[in-house]
Amino acid sequence: MSFLALFISLPTKASTGRMRVWRSVKALGCATLRDGVYLLPDSADSATALDEVAAQSVEARGSGEVYRLSGCDEAQEAALRALFDRGEEYAGIVEEIKGLGRSLASLDGAAAARKLQPLVRRFEQVARIDFFPGEAQRQTLSLLDDLRDALTRRLSPDEPTPRQADIPRLERADYRGRVWATRARPWVDRLASAWLIRRFIDPKARIVWLTSPADCKADWLGFDFDGATFSHVGTKVTFETLLASFGLEDDRALTRLGEVVHCLDVGGLPVPEAPGIEQLLAGLRASESDDDALLVRACEVFDWLLKSYEEKIT
Repeated sequence: MSFLALFISLPTKASTGRMRVWRSVKALGCATLRDGVYLLPDSADSATALDEVAAQSVEARGSGEVYRLSGCDEAQEAALRALFDRGEEYAGIVEEIKGLGRSLASLDGAAAARKLQPLVRRFEQVARIDFFPGEAQRQTLSLLDDLRDALTRRLSPDEPTPRQADIPRLERADYRGRVWATRARPWVDRLASAWLIRRFIDPKARIVWLTSPADCKADWLGFDFDGATFSHVGTKVTFETLLASFGLEDDRALTRLGEVVHCLDVGGLPVPEAPGIEQLLAGLRASESDDDALLVRACEVFDWLLKSYEEKIT
């Protein structure tokens, strides 16, 4: 494979420009070949980004040029790839994950959640610039997901556990005008699933908020709790199960939204826009004590997101 090499030189006195360039190089996840020479895997986005940093260097009365290079043999290729190793950064995150795990029993749920969020953000930041992900990323993600699951079980004891099963294809016409029921005080997966039901499956759906899953009547369609008609199956969260059940998986915009819901509900691979969406929904949830009103406002958010994804795809 080939790499892009940024060669820069800055005047000693250009401290402001030097700091600006250094921050840009660090944010891009560049590897250092030697002083003043920084690498990124070859791509159109990388070329654009490095050209911008080169321009910053010139503005600071220095020089900046971008070249394409590759190793002469497999050993050199491996050596260049090794410059991007993020193992040390993941190791630091792992130690903090383990530390939070050990103290979980002594923390209340809200405090534990506050401590978890910075770890999630740090992992996402490192993963974004981990151009050659390997075992270190997988192990860190697994530990982070385990910790998130443990915290979720404390905060939401009725959170569904995944079951292994085939997902049969269903006809939307058979599920019109029904009562759909899920747990009260809905969060991301339940809110998104309720939106999906009303927008794409059952426009006249009546949504009932259950104090306990045991309150779900036999003729109601339960979702997102153990024993519900629609819930977590395998690696899919409820939103994704509904997509698969009603033949909506080929809709790329809905699938992208499903990736956001999955990330926020059970973790997994980071989605860049997920943290912002989470903060927005958290603000709505905190400001609306009525679940019906909360759903109305959340539906607007999901409508906007879907429109945004549709425009990007087309």
